[in-house]
Amino acid sequence: MAHGFAQLGEEVDLTIVGNTGDDLELHGLHISPDLDTVMYTLAGLANPDTGWGVRDETWSTRTMLDRYGEHTWFALGDRDLATHIVRTARLRAGTRLTDVTTALCEALAIPGRLLPMSDDEVRTKVLAADGWLDFQEYFVRRGHRDPVLDVRFSGLASARPTPEVAAAVAAAELVVVAPSNPFVSVAPIARLPGMLETLLASKATFVGVSPIVGGRALRGPAADMLESLGAAEASAAAVARHYATEYPGLIDSFVIDDSDGGASEEIAAMGIKPLVRSIVMKSELDRRRLAQEILDFAAAGV
Repeated sequence: MAHGFAQLGEEVDLTIVGNTGDDLELHGLHISPDLDTVMYTLAGLANPDTGWGVRDETWSTRTMLDRYGEHTWFALGDRDLATHIVRTARLRAGTRLTDVTTALCEALAIPGRLLPMSDDEVRTKVLAADGWLDFQEYFVRRGHRDPVLDVRFSGLASARPTPEVAAAVAAAELVVVAPSNPFVSVAPIARLPGMLETLLASKATFVGVSPIVGGRALRGPAADMLESLGAAEASAAAVARHYATEYPGLIDSFVIDDSDGGASEEIAAMGIKPLVRSIVMKSELDRRRLAQEILDFAAAGV
C-alpha cells in the first residue's frame, strides 16, 4: 500500500509509520522486520518471491552460523545483514531509532519518510496453547500455525509515539490504515499511550483497507486471529467492526474488495462509509491504481 502511494510522486507527501513491535535481537543485532520490508520495497530492493528480505540475496553468513550451531530459523541474508549491523552500531552509539531509520532510507534513496512508531522498546507477544511466545518465535519459527489466544505488547505502557510521528499525524490530510493485521501490526501503533488521542485530534480523513478478501487474509494469519480472538467469522466486515469497537469514531471509510461488496450495508451500519474496489495488489500497477482511487475518494469528501 505504501508503495502504491509512493508511485504517485509529487501528488502526495508520503509518511509511513512502521510497527516496531516485531523487532528482535538476534546474533547480537537489532532487527526491525517491518521497517526493513517497507524500506526495501520502496527502494526497489525487496525480494518479490518471499515478501521479505533483499532480492538476489546470498547466504554465506547463514551457512557459517549453521556450522557453528547457531539458530538460523530466522533467515538473514548477507546483504540484509549489512542493514542490521549498521542499525545496531548506531543504536549502541546513542542514536535514536528514528534517526537511524532516516539515515538508512536516505542512503537507499527511498521516496517519502519512514518513521518507527516509537523510539522506545515494544515487543509483541502472543499466547499459544503452551504459553506466551515472542512474536517471531510464533510467526517465523512456528510458521504462525498456533491458534492465538491473546496478544500483549511488552513495554507498551512506558513507550510513547515519537515527536515526528505526532507531527506527521497532526499535519496529515489523509491517514490510511494499510491492509495489515489489525491485532499485531496496527494495534501496537494505535495503542501506544497518547496515540489514539493524537489520531482522534487530527483533521485528516481516515481510510482503512481490509486485509481480508473473501474470508481469507491477503497475507499472514489475520483471518485465523480474527476467529481465535473472538470474531464470529473472518471477514472484511469483522475487521471493520474490530476497528469501530476498538477505536470508536476513528475510521471514516473502509475499503473492501469487490468480492465482499455484499458487506457494504453492514459496514455502513457501523457508521463507516464502505468503498468497494479491487484491493488485491498483484502488481505495481495494482498498487498505484488502488492508492489513486483512495486518494481521489478522500479528496472528493464522499
